[in-house]
Amino acid sequence: MKILYLTFYFAPDIGPGAFRNTATVDELARQLPQNSHIQVVTTRPNRYESFKPATSDYERRSNGGCQVTIERIKIPRHGGGQLNQIWAFIVYGWAAYRLTKNHKYELVVASSSRLATAFLGAIIARKFNTPLFLDIRDLFREVMLEKLNRPVVRALLDPGLRIVERYTFGYASHINLVSEAFRSYFKSYPLATFSYLTNGIDDVFLSLLPSQPSPIPSIRTLLYAGNIGEGQALHKIIPQAARLLGANYRFVVFGSGGAARRKLEKAIQLEKIANVDLYNPVTQSELLVEYQKADYLFVHLDDLDAFKRVLPSKFFELGATDKPIVAGVAGYAASFVQEQLENSILFSPGDVVDLVRQLRETPYRTHLRAGFRARFQRKTISQQLARQMLKTLNKSSHKQLVKTL
Repeated sequence: MKILYLTFYFAPDIGPGAFRNTATVDELARQLPQNSHIQVVTTRPNRYESFKPATSDYERRSNGGCQVTIERIKIPRHGGGQLNQIWAFIVYGWAAYRLTKNHKYELVVASSSRLATAFLGAIIARKFNTPLFLDIRDLFREVMLEKLNRPVVRALLDPGLRIVERYTFGYASHINLVSEAFRSYFKSYPLATFSYLTNGIDDVFLSLLPSQPSPIPSIRTLLYAGNIGEGQALHKIIPQAARLLGANYRFVVFGSGGAARRKLEKAIQLEKIANVDLYNPVTQSELLVEYQKADYLFVHLDDLDAFKRVLPSKFFELGATDKPIVAGVAGYAASFVQEQLENSILFSPGDVVDLVRQLRETPYRTHLRAGFRARFQRKTISQQLARQMLKTLNKSSHKQLVKTL
């Protein structure tokens, strides 16, 4: 039994995609029968320009009786530019196609946040008449079109992206969606079955111990760690809030990005503030130390309709701590905060005044979210994802058997 697993991000890269897919492949290998083979086709670490750990282009490992091969494709540096990202994916897609063209698979799995990897999975699965399992982590077309400020460009792109979506989602045997709010978007694809398995909490964050009582600090720290992209719109909230909060508060930002990071740096200069610190991304183990040092953990999404369906992956590692979460989100993400994340400050995206008011008026406390940690462990979610993949594979095998009778 051979499975192709396509993902743009995989260990030793960092970020939600890499963590999710690495854990899922490990669990899938554990559940597969003896003499099975998972072929992972991914890239060299590329999520952050400043984080490029050494790794091999080809790796072979074994998990029980299942062989796992990992092939990492070198892609051009792409920074934060849209055209550069498109070119990087074309390089990945073409190389992945060549690597797989002489193989035969029982199942193709594609984990995708930007549609492109899912599209590649559909091309390969259709070529081999193989069932396709998609793990969809974002609604690329909806987000992309809303972020574009040029109506003419939107009008030109929309029909093409819809064709790609129909080609991709219309062929899939099963589609997992990381957010329940994506459900209505996929109602026009009745041939696929669906599941709704979210992101999860990695074991390293479950090892976090409760905060120890300490004297009230003279400066409260708000920590943001993650991607600095247009979707996070940090330049619209952090510098302005830092100025209004004054010297008793400090924002600490760990992350990388292209144009969006430059916008943040420029906004900090324009506000003439000294209470925002910017650092490059760090590993999970290093991030643990920073979480323990911080007073608040910060997350923010831009005020776009498309983001009202999104469930930020950051919620899961932040929720594993006992620190108060400060979340500038709307829609489904806001409902998730209210229902699942105790000890949180929720404000509307971009609402600097409300953020500042709540920080000043809400008494500070820590609270371990034991129920949240139990519900959203990465291990549990990876087990469910792997089981769903095998269910899709077995269901397809049964259909093929019936056809031959």
